[in-house]
Amino acid sequence: MRRLYLQIYLTLIGVVLLFMVLASIAWMIAPDRPRERHVFEEMARLAAEILPPAEAGRDALQDELERLQTSFAADLAVFGAEGEQLASVGETLAPPQPGRESGGWIRGAGRGATLALHLPDGRWVVLRHRHEGGGMGFAWLAPLLLLAIAAGLGAWPVVRRLTRRLERLQSRVDALGAGDLSARVEPEGRDEVADLARSFNRAADRIERLVNAQKTLLASASHELRSPLTRMRLAIELLAGEDRPELREQVARDIGELDELIGELLLASKLDALAELEKSERVDLLALAAEETARAGVELTGEPLEIRGDPRMLRRLLRNLIENGLRYGGDAGIEVCVGRDEEQASVRVEDRGPGVPEAERERVFEPFYRLPGTPETGEGVGLGLALVRQIARHHGGDARCLPRPGGGTRFEVNLPLPRSPLS
Repeated sequence: MRRLYLQIYLTLIGVVLLFMVLASIAWMIAPDRPRERHVFEEMARLAAEILPPAEAGRDALQDELERLQTSFAADLAVFGAEGEQLASVGETLAPPQPGRESGGWIRGAGRGATLALHLPDGRWVVLRHRHEGGGMGFAWLAPLLLLAIAAGLGAWPVVRRLTRRLERLQSRVDALGAGDLSARVEPEGRDEVADLARSFNRAADRIERLVNAQKTLLASASHELRSPLTRMRLAIELLAGEDRPELREQVARDIGELDELIGELLLASKLDALAELEKSERVDLLALAAEETARAGVELTGEPLEIRGDPRMLRRLLRNLIENGLRYGGDAGIEVCVGRDEEQASVRVEDRGPGVPEAERERVFEPFYRLPGTPETGEGVGLGLALVRQIARHHGGDARCLPRPGGGTRFEVNLPLPRSPLS
């Protein structure tokens, strides 16, 4: 993090220095503005009033320059219209470039600011401020240095605030990696660093939910596996040396229950880790429901509807809904209906059982959850409705538990219909 801090800090200072260098170069090559040229013309008229006329001779001009030098420290030179030197004081100055017609700054002329004034009689006056102490005249570096220091002092709190937020984010990432699933970052501001903090919090929430779900799933699975294993162990002990067909059937049922539980666990874990469907194709929802209801001996009503999805998962969804209704719906049977609900396809399975209390209607979709007072009959593994909701949500829909008018329970699954006809 310190390397990042230094990179940002030095980059800011470098940008400021680069800007100053480019500004200096631009000043050196930029032409004088009209307003500046007007000022130079006025200065030239004033200089013409001070200096002796051209016919006064070089000696008079030299004496006047020496007198002027005593008033202010500057190098002065007067040149004729053709560039010949007429008089000078101080260090040697170069005449204006041939072809120049107006006064102004002579840029790139060495030390100090050099000014050329074009007098009305055609002569040129060139003057340059004299740097006390001589040397190569690097006085222009002082403003650059001062500005660099000011930029550094101003950038320090800005860069430090940014890197502190990144350091806090890094510490929370390290804490999450070390196993602290509650690690979160307080977003500060509305910039990209704050967006990164919010993204980290969303990812951490998702990781915490997945890990807790896996812990709950494993804890519940261990409990559910214990019952059939105990029954199988007892049956195997009783079968020793005896021909007991009923026990053999019980062992076969227990093995089937274990196989079903393992399959449900694997599918639940796969759905938890699945970001999107692995397979999506045209599915005739009514035809799929007809196959499952015929298998279970249940009546079906509805209308043909085509959606996009994974037919294997949708078949599991329908089968789990029907088996759940048959298991807890009593002897009156169940009703299955496939229809359209606005822009969604709807699958409803209604039973005439005791119903589900309102406070428990969300909890029945939790893995291995049983309603209070429900005996552990050995039928089902407690994952059916949890898988129904997982599959529905992976298809862009959802599952709900509702009361059935007249008594009983209605399980309803809504799945999105395609906006355009499937081709």
